[in-house]
Amino acid sequence: MRLPSLPPRTTAHIDHVDWAALSTEEGRRLRELGLEEGVEIELLHRSGWLGRGPIACRVGRMIVAMRSNHADAVSVRPVSDEGASKP
Repeated sequence: MRLPSLPPRTTAHIDHVDWAALSTEEGRRLRELGLEEGVEIELLHRSGWLGRGPIACRVGRMIVAMRSNHADAVSVRPVSDEGASKP
């Protein structure tokens, strides 16, 4: 699932970041903010019309705001889904 589709206040792990969908500068900025595969992230807030504006996420102890097109490049797996696949 893409990061913008994550329900608010849901914790997830980043499965994949489509670095090719981002410019070099955008990718560098997201890496500097701690967005990497395996990192825990929580969607806090969506803004804008129909939720297509910037979003706010918690990454570690930081709150990070990012554009929706940047968030679309991030695939996540909700933490609650991890236990569901195990017997």
